[in-house]
Amino acid sequence: MTQAPVTPKATRRRHDREIVALAVPAFGALVAEPLFLMADSAIVGHLGTAQLAGLAVASALLTTAVSVFVFLAYATTAAVARRVGAGDTRAAIQQGMDGIWLALLLGAAVVAVVLPTAPALVSLFGASDTAAPYATTYLRISALGIPAMLVVLAATGVLRGLQNTRTPLYVAVAGFIANGVLNAGLVYGAGLGIAGSAWGTVIAQLGMAAVYLVVVVRGARRHGASLRPDAAGIRACAQAGTPLLVRTLALRAVLMIATAVAARLGDADVAAHQIVLSLWSLLAFALDAIAIAGQAIIGRYLGADDADGARDVCRRMVQWGIATGVVLGLLVVVTRPLFVPLFTSDPVVQDAALPALVVVALSQPICGIVFVLDGVLMGAGDGPYLAWAMLITLAVFTPVALLVPALGGGLTALWGAMTLMMAVRMATLWVRYRSGRWAVTGATR
Repeated sequence: MTQAPVTPKATRRRHDREIVALAVPAFGALVAEPLFLMADSAIVGHLGTAQLAGLAVASALLTTAVSVFVFLAYATTAAVARRVGAGDTRAAIQQGMDGIWLALLLGAAVVAVVLPTAPALVSLFGASDTAAPYATTYLRISALGIPAMLVVLAATGVLRGLQNTRTPLYVAVAGFIANGVLNAGLVYGAGLGIAGSAWGTVIAQLGMAAVYLVVVVRGARRHGASLRPDAAGIRACAQAGTPLLVRTLALRAVLMIATAVAARLGDADVAAHQIVLSLWSLLAFALDAIAIAGQAIIGRYLGADDADGARDVCRRMVQWGIATGVVLGLLVVVTRPLFVPLFTSDPVVQDAALPALVVVALSQPICGIVFVLDGVLMGAGDGPYLAWAMLITLAVFTPVALLVPALGGGLTALWGAMTLMMAVRMATLWVRYRSGRWAVTGATR
């Protein structure tokens, strides 16, 4: 019996099902993580202003220390997905184990640096004399959980590469609930104050890491993958992750420069910038969920030697990115008069934030393309190009942003510079996408 030909519409439906199945749980897991900090802030905030200020400084340091190693998730996802596409699950999990061992080594190194330098780091971030002791306490205790946080990143990459984004969602939700319960019990029930909040977060992170390790170890035993550290494999993971580390540092530099410029514009503008940046970051979670789906799906297609399929699903994901960006942009325009008053009643801050949010809204389709293509190239293992593209973007953005205070335009002009930054990223990524050079097939790139 002759099989009916596969129509383009049927292909699009199949791609859509794959994207939704991976992106929706990924979005839930992405949103759950920042809720840790929100829960900590809500609990510690009732202890006093100095404690909350200390938490803010320590959390900024911890977030920076962990976020620069996000390549542990991204690079692992791409490498594991390629092996899965090639039909070698044992090698895929082995690659994931190498990433987890690298996470443990990096985590131990960060702890060794942070523990003795915590007071100096807190001082460097400008903590007041009243907030500094609380920040130091929180930072030193929370630093003990950094290896677990990095293991969570690497193990999440393993599961995403195995096309499983549901387990990370379940673990993230369970971790969030445990974190809230532990913090409340240790801060108020045990009377440990801000130290109790730090210990609660550490215990929750250790629990999440333990669950991930159980899942990955079971998979390794089922498929005959070794659990022992392999020096060559760990080095390969580090080499693959280095370009993504450069990309991440360049992106963090963009955000730091933007905040520094906003601070030079005045108190009202920097306060409004924080509001706009918080919404921009929330929108990024929705778009990043599609990018994560792209990492997993593209890696699998290329591992299966199906470059045409990878290009086809990439086109569909770009359409998803644009459509999602349009929807998010419209939501920002409609809800901005309701959103801003949630953060401030100061009319001066509101007047600065509202027009900047219009710029953010208009930029969302561009952001949709950027996030999708970023995920596609990560899934393809095209890290070196991503690093160079982000460095070029940083070089263009920096002088434009620094000219904003002199040329005028206030916060709206600054977010115009941020939109230019995203447009440059889109241009560099689009050139690579159109060239087709990213679509290198095989179990390894």
